[in-house]
Amino acid sequence: MLHAPIAPTLARLAWPNILMMLAQSATGLIETWFLARLGTPVLAGVALVVPVLMLMQNMSQGAMGGGISAAVARTLGAGRQQEADQLVLHAVVLNAALGAVFCVLLLAFGPQLYRALGAEGAALEAALAYSNVIFGGIVLMWLMNAFASVIRGTGNMLVPGAVICGGALLLVPLSPCLIFGWGPFPALGVAGGGWALVTYYAVGTLVLGGYCLSGRNAARLTRSRLHLTLLRSILSVGALATLNPLLTNGLVALTAALIGAYAGTAAVAGYGIAVRLEYLMIPLAFGLGAPMVAMVGSNIGAGQPERALRIALTGGAMAFVLAETIGLAAAFFPEAWLRLFGAQDHMLEAGAAYLRIVGPLYGFFALGFSMYFASQGAGRLKWPLLAGFLRLLIGAGLGGAALHFTGSLTVFFAIAAAAMCLYGLIILGAVASGSWFEPGHLRKAGLAAR
Repeated sequence: MLHAPIAPTLARLAWPNILMMLAQSATGLIETWFLARLGTPVLAGVALVVPVLMLMQNMSQGAMGGGISAAVARTLGAGRQQEADQLVLHAVVLNAALGAVFCVLLLAFGPQLYRALGAEGAALEAALAYSNVIFGGIVLMWLMNAFASVIRGTGNMLVPGAVICGGALLLVPLSPCLIFGWGPFPALGVAGGGWALVTYYAVGTLVLGGYCLSGRNAARLTRSRLHLTLLRSILSVGALATLNPLLTNGLVALTAALIGAYAGTAAVAGYGIAVRLEYLMIPLAFGLGAPMVAMVGSNIGAGQPERALRIALTGGAMAFVLAETIGLAAAFFPEAWLRLFGAQDHMLEAGAAYLRIVGPLYGFFALGFSMYFASQGAGRLKWPLLAGFLRLLIGAGLGGAALHFTGSLTVFFAIAAAAMCLYGLIILGAVASGSWFEPGHLRKAGLAAR
């Protein structure tokens, strides 16, 4: 991570991570395909739960997980092994506490949340049946991602990738068994999809936790007193980084609510299926971003800021190319994706309109999102968070006003596309300008190296 060529090293570290994230996302898509057989109201209800679930996933894996990985990487890069070992317990305690808080909040206020997002009748019933099971066991997701983030912070992307891909092999057959009933499994309907996910989180937690406890990981789980300085080293990045998934998933939830208010349940279902493809950009960006956290963090810890900056720019370019390829394919052939989940005219119309307008700009979303992870490694999150806030303000605020006055989903989606493009360009400009470092720091570091 400190000396090898950047692009090949990123590719080598990223491929198991990308495979892991794609497997994780694919299981969600397969589950959506099964749930679509239960009807449009179920699909619409689940579409309102998914942004909240993805918020938990992104907060535990990308935000707090990035803070954990960055702290471990910087500590190992500086050669402080005992501190790296102690960070494992601190990461577990923090994530477990946060998971418990969200469990209580989402169980208590779930009905009010989904009503506020426009759910009613059968859609609301489906949302609550799915939500209560998943968020009742959400602590397990937070714990699994704590252990995975510790392991990724050491530069080991293969073990978390293998465990989570293996979990996907369990989840794919388990979901339909619990949704529709088969053999000894009861037919639980939409709640069955939730129980399958909770089982997956439990198995992942046991395996990854056992790996950290076994001593085979470069940062080992050991008994230790809790130290405020170590908690702060994680929270200084992780706590601030939680704002990013709040902004990203908040935008998706508000967009779904606005579409439901102006275009109805079928349009919400179409948007929910279309945005599932957008969520695939997050695994691609995270697949490259997690190695970027470790590489940027370790290089900054080792006093190599110029190399850290080159890592960010190289990884951002790779993420842009991958996501742009998928986005263009979706824009040209939107119904090839949408018809996998349903064929109602209003659903297809709304989903296709979104993919045709927003899809060609997916590359900018992945560019910005991957550089957000690199900024976690540097401990500098101001510009990525400002860009995310501006995207939310334009997409939901300006877009919502335009939808109110014009009633046109086309105009609404065009504003969302412009906001996505601006998001990526702002983060690129900030990182490329050297905003991570004090004025003259890069130049002095370069002279010292020479």
